[in-house]
Amino acid sequence: MYAKVIVDVPARPTNRAFDYIVPETMRDYIAVGSRVGVPFGPRTVQGFVVELHDGTDLDPEKLKPIRQTMDVTPPLTPELVKLGRWISRTYLCHEIIALQAMIPGALKAKYERHVKVADDLETEEKQPELLPLLLPEQEEILAHVRKHESVELESLLQTFSEKGALIKQLLEDGRLTEIQMVKDRMSTKKALYVFPPNDPDQLEAWQAELPARAAKQKQVLAFLQEHPEPIKLTELLTKLQITAAAVKGLVERGWLRLEETEVQRDPYASRTFKPTSPLPLTPEQQSVFERIREAAQGRTRRVFLLHGVTGSGKTEVYLQSIQSCLDQGREAIVLVPEISLTPQMVERFKGRFGNRVAVLHSRLSNGERYDEWRKIVRREVSVVIGARSAIFAPFTNIGLIIIDEEHESTYKQEESPKYHARDVAIARAGEHGASVVLGSATPSLESMYRTSVEAAASATPDRPAFELLSMPSRVEGRPLPRVNIIDMREELKNGNRSMFSRALYKAIEDRLHKKEQVVLLLNRRGYATFVMCRTCGYVADCPHCDISLTYHQSSKAIRCHYCGYAERELAVCPDCGSEHIRHFGTGTQRVEEELGKLFPGIRVIRMDVDTTTEKGSHEKWLTMFRNRQADVLLGTQMVAKGLDFPYVTLVGALAADSVLNLPDFRAAERSFQLLTQVAGRAGRHELPGEVFVQTYTPEHYSIMSASKHDYMGFMRKEMLMRKLHNYPPFHRLVLITLSHEQVQLLLRAGEMLASRLKELAQTMQVDGTELEVLGPVASPISRIKDRYRFQCMIKYRGETDISALVQKAAAVLDDIVKQQKLTVSIDVDPQVLM
Repeated sequence: MYAKVIVDVPARPTNRAFDYIVPETMRDYIAVGSRVGVPFGPRTVQGFVVELHDGTDLDPEKLKPIRQTMDVTPPLTPELVKLGRWISRTYLCHEIIALQAMIPGALKAKYERHVKVADDLETEEKQPELLPLLLPEQEEILAHVRKHESVELESLLQTFSEKGALIKQLLEDGRLTEIQMVKDRMSTKKALYVFPPNDPDQLEAWQAELPARAAKQKQVLAFLQEHPEPIKLTELLTKLQITAAAVKGLVERGWLRLEETEVQRDPYASRTFKPTSPLPLTPEQQSVFERIREAAQGRTRRVFLLHGVTGSGKTEVYLQSIQSCLDQGREAIVLVPEISLTPQMVERFKGRFGNRVAVLHSRLSNGERYDEWRKIVRREVSVVIGARSAIFAPFTNIGLIIIDEEHESTYKQEESPKYHARDVAIARAGEHGASVVLGSATPSLESMYRTSVEAAASATPDRPAFELLSMPSRVEGRPLPRVNIIDMREELKNGNRSMFSRALYKAIEDRLHKKEQVVLLLNRRGYATFVMCRTCGYVADCPHCDISLTYHQSSKAIRCHYCGYAERELAVCPDCGSEHIRHFGTGTQRVEEELGKLFPGIRVIRMDVDTTTEKGSHEKWLTMFRNRQADVLLGTQMVAKGLDFPYVTLVGALAADSVLNLPDFRAAERSFQLLTQVAGRAGRHELPGEVFVQTYTPEHYSIMSASKHDYMGFMRKEMLMRKLHNYPPFHRLVLITLSHEQVQLLLRAGEMLASRLKELAQTMQVDGTELEVLGPVASPISRIKDRYRFQCMIKYRGETDISALVQKAAAVLDDIVKQQKLTVSIDVDPQVLM
């Protein structure tokens, strides 16, 4: 048997499958999707089996055997292996990187150096008289290695800590050989458990046998008589306030068994979830649910775009659709943006489906994520809820994939492989005959366009048309909150230099008086967005990136949010020595301080990257806010989505222009989405809600449309702008970013790439396609971590093999990449152009 293996060597020449012999002993274990350790040059590397064959086109004499198999059950299904190939081709990345993106970090290879006694020495083929005589200590080392078959070099050097030179000599003489072994980065968690006898009646008899002085041993037996199931040793000792000696004495008598047993790392083990029942659906919800249920029964791929206003009850539709999918014996994946994956969201799914749910997100420890993933592999669960990478859950019978807040840019991975979870979901649904539901109050323009007649006419199997489902009303007919636009230029004219307009100040005061709650959004963390000298105009910039440093008052430091560089706050200007150095702009820390000054005694919870780094911090802050232990929840965009609090009646967006002014064609769309989403946090229950949007550009169409909750009006205007400038959804984009420490080399490489792209575009263009190459130009953030950045952009529409074109063009830079360490990053359908 022969296996085709993709090896863990991400480089252009190795981006293909290599043939290996499957040893007789491994045939029962190895399947498509297995991880294996294979010889590659002088070392052993991890690889994935992507095909198995009875024959090979190559000379079998020249092929090497697989050295080790790493799993009894392959971590990837054949469907995921096929998906890896599709991701590699679509997003122009190495296939090994696509395959590794699908497995938890715990299974990514860790390479260890091991030594074993040389094979020819074991068979005595080598003539001992030609080798130097062995010292007794060397004999001892060889015996130790022989006994263990192979020993990690690090561990051998520790065992014989004084004899490093002797070990080195054995390696040089060829008596020991060094091999590289592939291990997982993490193992299963184990703990010692105490097992009572199968017959609990024996415990009583044994208690009588023990002498009076063995009181603690009697206590153990009495406890196990009442609780006859196995118990963790540490738990037993804590409960009975005894030492391990008492238990070990009983084990030595043969009365109890002490065994190491695997323990599941369950992040929700300490939580109990109150079971919930399906709620009655409104006519709108019922109509949407019926369409999804019918599609799931049809077992052919359908893609729905569910446009439902905030508070229209999309989550209940998701829950009932999943139940209908489970009733058919199929599985469901639910994706939510990382910042919306709140304890509240997990609670709703665990409350409805209990232990059938696995949760995958970045706030779990590596071990917890690994154990949740293993539940999926072992078919212990049938629903997965998680952030972007949960789309790779190794299910084999998917019936439904739901992507909530589908417009979120976080569904696009920013490191290689630069996949979009929405497109991966559609590809997987095609293999399983599943339905995909994309839900949002503010769908992305690309998704909305794919519900149009024009998009249906040009649909392909990779890019099918979407079916539009609509829920335009809130549950129980609750009104959408009233949105007030505040022109901050007028506030300034009237002498108000505060960060709060007079109207918002009064509204906060009113809510504090009524004991209601407030959510304040400011999409900038830190205390001040930049530090400037008022005498000479000096701005504190990061020495490694072309970006200004942000002042953080709690640490009295100025910090770069791109590379992490930090320095102490400046007392005087480094350029002119002036003491008139001030903090400009407003960050969340400063708003928190200002609230404390304006409303003495106010209780504020601040949620941003700085306050939510600790494990469990999201849950802690949101639970406190739900329990009304705070009046105001202040934060960056993490407070804008997925939160549902009955006493929130006021929402304030403090700097609505912060997203609008970014150099990105999606700035207006992002601004509209953020304002609409945060406005949706108010008045979701019995109490009516109100929203204040503070802006310096009140006349901008994205802010005007958000104030009226007018998605269709905004979409028509924005679509017109996109069509005019050949931007998505009418054209597709590929962004190629080059980075290097030297600007001259970067410029030369950029020119070479652009001219090769233009040359190939002319030869590869098919009738009816449009293709334009722009650049090279400096990226909007032209330097990060001491590397300058240039970019080229391709705009295209119609049928063209863009992957082949970009790969051929990028090959022109191979020598510079290898010799000068130029970095080339290719982003297909980019979400961020910075």
